[in-house]
Amino acid sequence: MSYAIGTPGQPWGPAEVRAWRERLVRQRSYAQDVLSGIALLSADFDVAEYGVIEYGSERFPLLAIRSRDWNDALPVVVVTGGVHGYETSGVHGALQYVQRHGLELAGRANLLVAACVSPWAYERVQRWNFNALDPNRNFRAGSPVGEAAALVALLAPLRGRVLLHIDLHETTDSDEAEFRPALAARDGVTFEPGAIPDGFYLVDDAEHPQPEFQRAVIDAVARVTHIAPADADGRIIGCPLQSPGVIAFAVAQRNLCAAITGARFSTTTEVYPDSPRTTPQQCIDAQVAAVRAAVGYALEHAG
Repeated sequence: MSYAIGTPGQPWGPAEVRAWRERLVRQRSYAQDVLSGIALLSADFDVAEYGVIEYGSERFPLLAIRSRDWNDALPVVVVTGGVHGYETSGVHGALQYVQRHGLELAGRANLLVAACVSPWAYERVQRWNFNALDPNRNFRAGSPVGEAAALVALLAPLRGRVLLHIDLHETTDSDEAEFRPALAARDGVTFEPGAIPDGFYLVDDAEHPQPEFQRAVIDAVARVTHIAPADADGRIIGCPLQSPGVIAFAVAQRNLCAAITGARFSTTTEVYPDSPRTTPQQCIDAQVAAVRAAVGYALEHAG
């Protein structure tokens, strides 16, 4: 399978990145879909700009939602979404959680939410940023990805103080049809086809596993949408199962978002919105269920 841009076997240069970018079409509005929703939440939560992303004439303020009565004596809960802009339910699941349940943490924990980490990609329904770089391989000091660098800087003062960090993602059919072939073309390697799991699953931190925590989240989500089964080899996306619906990565080694806070409890959700067995709203509800279950478990086991 060859990709429409580049020469097979040769990594992209600036011309190929520009050709890739010129193919993209703005399909939705960050201001209308995200910033307007955050503005409504400002009645009950503090909203702060933690960075600005500028590409040409486009300017995207990056906003964090925080508990109004922040108390340093309380544990910290971090929710991130939209690390990949095309993963819609992560963005809207984070916002829906704050809207419907954020105030439940008052007096119990401090809440910090970055609902849409990659707004340029959100508008174009893309995985990468303007420079064809994946934020979720670049959450580190000195990151070349502005979206990732801004979030790292926001969360750096909280590192070691975060009880829970849940990062909301999706796995879609476009992963296999577009994004993985584009990745292979960009890096000048051969594309190896894979399979898309049909259902919700979680990614634990292989270096600091919390299997009971992961199972509690899976049990809650199973009441909202179906959990991805293992493939014929007993794996999900090539990884052996830790338990039904749960796999594990060394997330810090990969510079993934879920590792940057050093939280005691962390997980990455993966919803499958293209399944005939679910709806867009169910996917958002699954994200919210995951956050609620994660928060509940973490606070219960905080001691």
